[in-house]
Amino acid sequence: MAEQRHFRGTHPAVIAGVLALVCAVILTLLIHDRWSRPDVKPPEVASTTTTGQAARSAGATVLPTEPKLRVEPTPAAPGPVQPANPK
Repeated sequence: MAEQRHFRGTHPAVIAGVLALVCAVILTLLIHDRWSRPDVKPPEVASTTTTGQAARSAGATVLPTEPKLRVEPTPAAPGPVQPANPK
């Protein structure tokens, strides 16, 4: 009779597959966290959540920001460069 081999424990291919799956999930979460926009709440909502509670416990208040202009002004041109060795 031929002897049959019995594996004790988990087959290495299964371990490698699970490890690859775990790495893929972690990589997906990191990519999503890196390129997703944060959830910005208006001050009315933020003041009633944990953000407002943390601000009040630190002695601060949550206020709305000034609205941005639709067209931002162009910055002034840079000044002239000073010579390295003035005479």
